[in-house]
Amino acid sequence: MSVPRTLDGFDVTAAVERMLDQPMLWWQAVGLFVEHFADWEQGWQESVGDHGREQKRVHALRSAAANVGATALAATAADLENQLLKCLAGQEIAVPDSLRQDLRQSFRHTWLSAAGAWKSATPGSEGRLG
Repeated sequence: MSVPRTLDGFDVTAAVERMLDQPMLWWQAVGLFVEHFADWEQGWQESVGDHGREQKRVHALRSAAANVGATALAATAADLENQLLKCLAGQEIAVPDSLRQDLRQSFRHTWLSAAGAWKSATPGSEGRLG
């Protein structure tokens, strides 16, 4: 299995350094990210309107994205999560639709980049770890 040195939407160098300079460990984490978050968007959309559920889904994505070096996705998720946390703390604010649109676009771009790379690097896997 070939580990890419670059991946659109990812800071591969920083992520590999955090993973004890083991590229294969990072690549396995990317594979888990692809598998685990394959249906994330649908579940997230179903949670919109319930700030607690949505915050948990966005937090999970933010954490996983940061772990694998998807820094832009992690930052976008953090922006939405911070707004949701303010709502949960009782602040009467509306969560801007633009935050959700930004997260949707960033997620799609990042996940598709990772899924495409994972699938091409692991023929026959169809993006799944086995």
